[in-house]
Amino acid sequence: MEDPQMRWAFIRKVYSIVCTQLFFTAVIATVMFFTPAVKHYMRTILGRVTVIVLLVIAFILIFLMGRYGKKHPWNYLLMGVFTLCLACVVGAACALRAGETILIAAGLTVLITVSLTLYTFWAASRGKDFSFLGPFLFCASIVLFMFILMQFILDLGREARVVYSCLAALLFSAYLVYDTNNLIRNFTYDEYVIAAICLFGDIVNLFLALLGISGE
Repeated sequence: MEDPQMRWAFIRKVYSIVCTQLFFTAVIATVMFFTPAVKHYMRTILGRVTVIVLLVIAFILIFLMGRYGKKHPWNYLLMGVFTLCLACVVGAACALRAGETILIAAGLTVLITVSLTLYTFWAASRGKDFSFLGPFLFCASIVLFMFILMQFILDLGREARVVYSCLAALLFSAYLVYDTNNLIRNFTYDEYVIAAICLFGDIVNLFLALLGISGE
C-alpha cells in the first residue's frame, strides 16, 4: 500500500517545479510585453512563423519526454527547453494585447486553476477517479488542432478565433482536472518532471485560450 506521506511529498515537489516554471514564464512575458521591438516583430509574418516553430518544438519535446522523462539530467534539460518555448509563446501573445486584457486573463487563469485543483483533490478524497477522461480529451485535442490549422491557413476571422478560444478554455480546464487526478493517483515518483510539464502546459494553454477570447 502506498505511503500517503511519500505521495504528498511527490505532489509538493511537482507543484514547486510548476510554480518555478510559471514564475519564469511571467518574467519572460513581462520583458517581451515592455519591449517595443518585440511588439513590432510579432506583427509581422516572420513573427507568426516564429511562434509556429516554437509550438512545433514544444510538441516534439512532449514526445521526447515519453522516452527521457525519467532519465536525469535529460528530463530537466527537456523541461527547460519546453518551458522556454512556451514562455516565449506567452510573451508573443501578450505583446499583441492590451495590459488590461492580460491582467484579466491572468486573474481568471489563477481563479480557474485553483478552483479546479481544489475540486479535484476534494473529489479524489471521496473516491472519484477522472482517468476515464483520457480518450475523450485526446479526441477533442485532435479536433481542436484541426480547427487551429484551418484558422492559420484560411484566417476564418475574429468570431472563429473567439469560438476556438472558448472551446480551448473548456478543453484545457478538463485537462487540468485529468492531470491533477493523475498527479494524485497515477504518476509514479520518478515522473515528477512529466507531471510538472503536463500541469504547466495545461495552465499556460488555459491562459492563452482566455487571452484569445478577447478577440484582439
